[in-house]
Amino acid sequence: MTDALDQLRADIVEVGRRLWVRGFVASNDGNISVRIGPDRLLMTPANVSKGFMTPEMMVVTDLDGKLVSGAPGRRPSSEIQMHLVAYRQRADVGSVVHAHPPLSTGFAVAGIPLDRAVLAEVVTTLGSIPIVEYGTPSTRELADTVRPYVKAHDGLLLANHGALALGPDLFAAYYRMETIEHFARISLTARLLGREHLLSRDEVMRLQNLRGSYGIASPAPICPDPMPVTAEADPTCQVVQAPVSSAARLVPDTSVAAGPGRVSIGTDGEIRLTYAQLTELIDEAVRQLGGSFNG
Repeated sequence: MTDALDQLRADIVEVGRRLWVRGFVASNDGNISVRIGPDRLLMTPANVSKGFMTPEMMVVTDLDGKLVSGAPGRRPSSEIQMHLVAYRQRADVGSVVHAHPPLSTGFAVAGIPLDRAVLAEVVTTLGSIPIVEYGTPSTRELADTVRPYVKAHDGLLLANHGALALGPDLFAAYYRMETIEHFARISLTARLLGREHLLSRDEVMRLQNLRGSYGIASPAPICPDPMPVTAEADPTCQVVQAPVSSAARLVPDTSVAAGPGRVSIGTDGEIRLTYAQLTELIDEAVRQLGGSFNG
């Protein structure tokens, strides 16, 4: 057990280094934990940069968040309550990684979930990545807002805060954090280019059926209805926004044709602008402001 624990300490250091190198964390941001027993967690300590950790810095806690062992002066991350709720809700969770990757956190700040059927790989592995309502970091309030979502999702955006990834082991949780940020980068790029083509609802359900053949275990199936019944988290299924199509497997996400000088309005009601249209709007606003000052 000692050798295995020593390896986990070293692995947490490596994952922390990767988070820091990729710019997913800054300063002392982020936290990492691994389940090491029925009621024991190995966790990163508070107030330490994830890019400059050493194995002996890690602390051991119980599932109530009480410190069991650690170097003198070390205490568990202040975000431990958010980790604990994931372990309590799901016995299959073996690791939790929390970070602030810039692009996915940008979506969280903008209030835009990563729940559109854009990438087949994401639909197959994570399903959807919803936004958890805002809760004050390092408090039980945040843990309470996370609780219903972790029952159905392995990846979450935390409103005005960051992202959370769950996995059966440490590296699985870390890789899911990479996938969340990669998905955000591609989604942002497509929107800046002025359009998204979404996978149809039939294609989404086809991908879900392939999970078993890929050996992918998901905490919940994709909801058959593309829209949630309420705004609250549904722990029984994952909401994936995918248009219904009788034939096409890829469907343009527009309800109004976007000609020259016109904006695109998506099926979800969002207004989308190309970079050129956005620049034109900004230039016009600056001209109007200049005219009002000169007058």
